[in-house]
Amino acid sequence: MFKSLIFSLSFLLIFFPPKHIFSQLLPISPPIIYSDTQGEWNLLHASIGISAMHMQLLHNNKVIIFDRTDFGPSNLSLPGGRCRYDPVDTVLQNDCTAHSVLYDVGTNQYRPLTIQTDTWCSSGAVLQNGTLVQTGGFNDGDHVVRTFSPCIDDSCDWTEFPNYLSERRWYATNQILPDGRVIIVGGRRQFSYEFYPRNPQASSSSSNSQSFDLRFLLDTRDYNENNLYPFLHLLPDGNLFIFANTRSIVFDYKQNRVIKEFPQIDGGDPRNYPSSGSSVLLPLDENTSGGGGDVVEAEVMVCGGAPRSSYGHAVNNVFERALSTCGRLVVVGHANPSWFMENMPLPRVMGDMLILPTGDVIIINGAESGTSGWELGRDPVTRPIIYRPSSEVVGQRYSIMAPSPRSRLYHSSAILLTDGRVLVGGSNPHVYYNFTDVMYPTDLSLESFSPPYLSAEYVAVRPKIVAVNETLGYGDTFTVSFTVSEYLSWREVSVRIILPSFTTHSFAMNQRMVVIKTMGVYREASGSYNVVGVGPSTAEIAPPGYYLLFVVHSGTPSSGMWVKIS
Repeated sequence: MFKSLIFSLSFLLIFFPPKHIFSQLLPISPPIIYSDTQGEWNLLHASIGISAMHMQLLHNNKVIIFDRTDFGPSNLSLPGGRCRYDPVDTVLQNDCTAHSVLYDVGTNQYRPLTIQTDTWCSSGAVLQNGTLVQTGGFNDGDHVVRTFSPCIDDSCDWTEFPNYLSERRWYATNQILPDGRVIIVGGRRQFSYEFYPRNPQASSSSSNSQSFDLRFLLDTRDYNENNLYPFLHLLPDGNLFIFANTRSIVFDYKQNRVIKEFPQIDGGDPRNYPSSGSSVLLPLDENTSGGGGDVVEAEVMVCGGAPRSSYGHAVNNVFERALSTCGRLVVVGHANPSWFMENMPLPRVMGDMLILPTGDVIIINGAESGTSGWELGRDPVTRPIIYRPSSEVVGQRYSIMAPSPRSRLYHSSAILLTDGRVLVGGSNPHVYYNFTDVMYPTDLSLESFSPPYLSAEYVAVRPKIVAVNETLGYGDTFTVSFTVSEYLSWREVSVRIILPSFTTHSFAMNQRMVVIKTMGVYREASGSYNVVGVGPSTAEIAPPGYYLLFVVHSGTPSSGMWVKIS
């Protein structure tokens, strides 16, 4: 019911930052569009020179993309004849090619960036000021922290801090915390965690004091590991959900103690690298909280993976069928939770799971057989799946989308873009760049997938945001002004914020959606409306930083607008 209140709030238009022309413009590939009734694929570039192993969207609508320094020379030169000299690089000590690019979504152009140390199988998170903090890697990069701060020109590049980390962090996972720090968990043969920034009171000579043991990681390691890149999700009560292999816990990182362990996921097969399933924290809905300190319910979903024996068989050229199950577990809000299992239409290992602006989950990339590792995947899954967690009919939650013409296997990645498309790149199942005489050549291309909600048939009900506050405070009332041609009902309107992910190795780190508590929708003029919302209740619900805000009307999202939660 509409409330007879007048909200006299000042609106501040948010414009996307101006698109700057790169000093070194690179050719734009002619658009090649593949259409189907279930979404649409668009080839953005046949080659960006590197393979998109890691990706992160920044708040200036540019995407950091990088692979690793020990693939050998890439297909993209560093500008101005610049070269990277690294005497301990395992492949090429003097390298004049780039292994990272900055991709401008608006102009579809990219420029090379310079990485000095090896970023292979590393992790990352974005700080509340918009700076990407990237941690670890391999060889000379395994103790390194690297940062990238967005700029309005072409002057910004990577900054590296050697020996910043107290332990080797290779195949670790990062999670942004309510206080703005980043927790870095695990890594190969590292059963511990640490924080960025580290404790400034600890001297460099006592750097080991920065690391804290986590026995759970040791206990979940099997003969093929299967606990690397553990799934981390920040819960509304401020604790961490950690999933590794088949087991999961609620962990109090402040007191270094396990609060609760859940039942093992059904089936007994691992879901973490190299078995490489994926996981999301389903949308946190502030409209369901009863107030008075009630904690918002939190539910985790884990999908795909490979049988425990898959890695050992794959190295002997026997490729087992990937797992086809998804499990959902209510981790906050249920006294005795158990896994609820569902079957996907297609088996999948090395798939990426992303939350779409509608609250649905897209599962994209990967293979039907084998496992993660060099040459160990077979039967690419080129059709994404969209899962609708809110559907009450269990058998109707999955929809199969249009196929991509490209295989995306080991070392592929995907992220959500501001306009609701999914950016997809990468796939290099080889020790080096390899384009000939192999079953699945190294892929340097970049493409986008447009989910069905971007179809022209939904133009009339698609909202367009025209004004919103640039900064949203915790618990503060704010207004979003939007237009829509065919307005249906206030019941069809919701406001959602998404924290963009750092995606690599089938896990979208830090990703979360919060459904904003709404107070009402008010008509301002013909086709123009205001929706009044309340900022996130706590930093545990939404850690401070830059989020994409969407208005969803009749299941159709607007383009996102950047807002800063603080």
